[in-house]
Amino acid sequence: MAVEFVGGLWAGSLALLADAGHMLTDAAALAIAWAAVRIAMRPADLRRTFGYQRLRVIATFVNGCALLFITAWIAIEAVQRFFNPAPIQGSIILWIGSAGLVVNLIVFALLRRGDSHDMNIAAATLHVLSDLLGSVAAIVAALVIIYTGWTPIDPLLSLVVCLLIVRSAWSLIRRSTHILMEGSPEGLDVAELRRTLEARVPAIRDVHHIHSWLVGPQEKLLTMHASVTTTADHASVLREAKAVLAERYGITHATIQIEAEECADEDCGKVTK
Repeated sequence: MAVEFVGGLWAGSLALLADAGHMLTDAAALAIAWAAVRIAMRPADLRRTFGYQRLRVIATFVNGCALLFITAWIAIEAVQRFFNPAPIQGSIILWIGSAGLVVNLIVFALLRRGDSHDMNIAAATLHVLSDLLGSVAAIVAALVIIYTGWTPIDPLLSLVVCLLIVRSAWSLIRRSTHILMEGSPEGLDVAELRRTLEARVPAIRDVHHIHSWLVGPQEKLLTMHASVTTTADHASVLREAKAVLAERYGITHATIQIEAEECADEDCGKVTK
């Protein structure tokens, strides 16, 4: 980061300065991701009965917002460069950009060995990928400047990298916000779940008040009411319903309220996602 910052000022390259800025935020992003993973390993306690899994989601949201902020800054600088071009030394950009590419490839490979389904690791990987793209853009810009002298390629490629990063960053923010808002897990059709339980557990007459959400990136939870026949064995219904939820939907933490009589709540027919 320090080498790219000094080199960017020396060579007058926005691509190098942008990559150095990315590395600064990425150092913080990786620290946040690492801290979130470590803290999330703590067991549940009396104050936080679900544990600390939600910290990984918060870290994902923070990192996604940081990416959008940095790309906005780079985009503004790039547009200004179009109107106020500056002399750029292509050879310096080429050597420093190449060194940055090697470092980013190593870090990217290390992160790819982690859990690909963990949003927190995905956010950290995206930060490093953005740096990797920035290094590639710097190298391409250097080659174009060396062989053609066309300096607008430097801010132009910076804008291209920004567009690529924004799309992925927005996806991370959208997914993490969905979890923080207690949204239902992606791919879970609550209406279909209701029909499946009523079909596969004969003693269940009706399923309602379904609430499903994620504590962490993958930990699914569910609560629901199940109206059963008057002769139903409640313990058996619980076992069968939990088996269906675990086998078909991957939900291993479910709280089910068995109702042998009419539901006492006013909105019993409402299915809540």
